[in-house]
Amino acid sequence: MEKQIKDLYQKFRKENVEMIDRWLYFAYEEIPSKVELSMKDRCLSILAVLLGSQGQEEFERIVKYALDQGVEAEAIQEVVYQATAYLGMGRVAPFYSIVDRVFLDRNVQVRQDRQTTNLQDRLEKGNASQVRYFGEGLKETWKNGGERENVNYWLAANCFGDYYTRKGLNDQEREMVTFCYVYAQGGCENQLRGHTRGNLNVGNSKEKLLAILSTCIPWIGYPRTLNAWAIVDEVTKE
Repeated sequence: MEKQIKDLYQKFRKENVEMIDRWLYFAYEEIPSKVELSMKDRCLSILAVLLGSQGQEEFERIVKYALDQGVEAEAIQEVVYQATAYLGMGRVAPFYSIVDRVFLDRNVQVRQDRQTTNLQDRLEKGNASQVRYFGEGLKETWKNGGERENVNYWLAANCFGDYYTRKGLNDQEREMVTFCYVYAQGGCENQLRGHTRGNLNVGNSKEKLLAILSTCIPWIGYPRTLNAWAIVDEVTKE
């Protein structure tokens, strides 16, 4: 195992060396040897499930690991930004601070010109993203939203118009990390079905989703992994 990885866990290993070394083998050697996933997708998926499950300590280690593996700082930051729409600022604010601290410690500079919408066009552009991900049935859904009119408006203007339209992640990466936030927090099975379909629509295959679930087992555990696996099987059989 790379010394670099053991160094990330040095303090953690000190009093738990047998168990942590076995876990490190599982997470960093055994699973990658059996699961085909790019390093960037691997890192972004793990970061997203740690956001969903509120794993702050491990999240900080994976931010460092991702930077060491050449993952763009802007992509790491975008994973945190987009999580705000799915987890809420109350749960995501500590992760902003973690990323800021790691970037400052490492003198990492990020571009801050990644927003592509303004308050006048965010609704139109956000809804266009919704349609691209989920089909024509999402076009102008707020116009016939009934009691959900405001929420449907905000889903288009805020969730998609403020986040999905940003530079730093492509469509496949954005829907991949959203899948991870949703399954990692649990209790969101209906939304997970929708985002499984969204992933398939933007080109993330069933095989890729299962590779992500396999990759993230050490960080999220088996129960939520198996629940998500069942939903992926269900949706892809439709």
